[in-house]
Amino acid sequence: MTRVFSGVKPTGHLTLGNYLGAMRQWAAVDQHRADALFCIVDLHALTVDHDPARVRRLSRQAATLLLAVGLDPALCTVFVQSHVDEHARLSYVLECVATDGEMRRMIQYKEKAARERERGGSVRLSLLTYPVLMAADILVYGADEVPVGDDQAQHVELTRDLAVRFNQRYGHTFVVPKASLPTVAARVMNLQEPTSKMGKSDDSGPGIVYLLDEPDVVRKKITRAVTDSGREIVYDRQERPGVANLLEILAACTGGNPEALSGVYESYGSLKKDTAEAVVELLSPVQERHRALCADPGYVEGVLRDGAERARALARPTVDAAYRAIGLLPAASDTGAEVVLNAAR
Repeated sequence: MTRVFSGVKPTGHLTLGNYLGAMRQWAAVDQHRADALFCIVDLHALTVDHDPARVRRLSRQAATLLLAVGLDPALCTVFVQSHVDEHARLSYVLECVATDGEMRRMIQYKEKAARERERGGSVRLSLLTYPVLMAADILVYGADEVPVGDDQAQHVELTRDLAVRFNQRYGHTFVVPKASLPTVAARVMNLQEPTSKMGKSDDSGPGIVYLLDEPDVVRKKITRAVTDSGREIVYDRQERPGVANLLEILAACTGGNPEALSGVYESYGSLKKDTAEAVVELLSPVQERHRALCADPGYVEGVLRDGAERARALARPTVDAAYRAIGLLPAASDTGAEVVLNAAR
């Protein structure tokens, strides 16, 4: 069976972009067709300045929302990255295969490092190397596919490069994965800055619809969304990014086609109204399920505990194989250690 892996980073509240770009596909498609693992990648949240208590809080919220959008522990594995030590173990080995140049060419590193410098902060080394940890997240489970938004496609390509390079140098150890991208709304854009992604780590709250936003808040944000000059409703991502973003969101929520929908509307007001109501309707069952899960925290903890146990069982053989292949001395078993000690005596 095909194995898929993907994850969410607890650096902010999950957004409509996270849902339409990835999470909905995980629940509706991926967990049913494959051996699927979905992870809260909390180690990645440490690459920038952060509040430890907030990371813990957002990690729990992300786990709860993964279940709320429809991930079923009977069908897939849901767990927290830091609960499985093999991620960090494999990451260092892959750092010994990756190059400095590869890391510095990563688009997200360039963008995030530039923002940190603009704020007068320092850039953590982990921000440079975290794509290798992301590669370890994928390769440790032998994932065939990685369902991601298009902004993460470059990281999957790096993962492929590292897997191929390791296999060529040290013997076949890793499955070489591929990215799978949603066809509609793969990258939902900020409502106030429609040329920028709707990112959960952004400070521009008015342009971001969060999964737990109240209906009236959703309506207000979409009503105030930036559109474009001119009155004609045309689907053109390059020339009319604001309108195109609304059409893509509406299409993703209703199962329509953004280009076809552009011929239905004659005013921005009606487009915004229908888009807002479609988003409210889409998020309503997610929010209801989230409230129920929050009332039963023991259930969520149990899911994460069981998920980590299964993930460790899958990951350990791969990491052990990678350690042997690259030249590390295997750890002695308990029995073997006793033999050595007895011989020394």
